[in-house]
Amino acid sequence: MTLRQEKVKENIKNLVAQFLGRESNRTSLITVTNADLSKDFKRSTIFITVLPDSSEKSALDFVKRQRSDIRSFVQSKLSMKNTPFLDFEIDYGEKNRQRIDELSSNL
Repeated sequence: MTLRQEKVKENIKNLVAQFLGRESNRTSLITVTNADLSKDFKRSTIFITVLPDSSEKSALDFVKRQRSDIRSFVQSKLSMKNTPFLDFEIDYGEKNRQRIDELSSNL
């Protein structure tokens, strides 16, 4: 990944986190954990975690419904010719890491 791609990815990740912090309904905690950006800057996948776990589906539905508003917010703050299409997924890698940490501490 080039330096420019890394900077754009981090900016998108931070801007999405700002938007979700401002617009979420506060019934669950939505945290942006990572982002992937395609080499052509046309697509970005944002990975999130949700607490409590029982609210994952509703939180994922919320961010997917807000996708166009989030993209508009990112576009207004990011100085790029074309803003990437944003998609959202639950970060299962982070959930698995937390579970491994939990099991390790119990030993």
